Amino acid sequence: MEIALERRGDYSVRAVIDLARHYGDGRRKAREIATVMDIPVRYLPQLLAPLVHRGLLLATAGPDGGYALARNPASISVLEVIEAAEGPLESPRCVLRGGPCDWDETCPLHETWGRARDALATELKRTSFADLAAADEAIQKRPARPRKSVHLEPVERLGVRDGDTTTRPHPRSVPR
Repeated sequence: MEIALERRGDYSVRAVIDLARHYGDGRRKAREIATVMDIPVRYLPQLLAPLVHRGLLLATAGPDGGYALARNPASISVLEVIEAAEGPLESPRCVLRGGPCDWDETCPLHETWGRARDALATELKRTSFADLAAADEAIQKRPARPRKSVHLEPVERLGVRDGDTTTRPHPRSVPR
């Protein structure tokens, strides 16, 4: 089982983290956000439109235009951005059967799953983009560590010697 954001939610969260890090610095160009956060620039305007519509972001067109947070990052929750990007956290699908949940005869996991979903929603609502921006800045200040390959066997078959670098730096490890 994998609990993860869809691409739209992932990119939206990344973009808002960038805007939170630059809160108070004026508008950010779509290209700046896309480059720093590794988001396809052509996708950014349609990605951020729901966040503008919900009043989370301000968008200004033109050569001096760009995006900015509509509110202080401390007052924008992760849940708000995810729900603006992906829709409500709730799902009508049954966890066990995969189809629509039968509300008359709920599955044995229904209540437990509901409590888990509520706990996740509570944590996402409690976490602000000021929190994420601070965490992102702290991560950027750490010394870069080599990433461990999950494909060790194929790498060993290539004859890579101990100590050889086999990974590329993560795109976000480049100083901003």
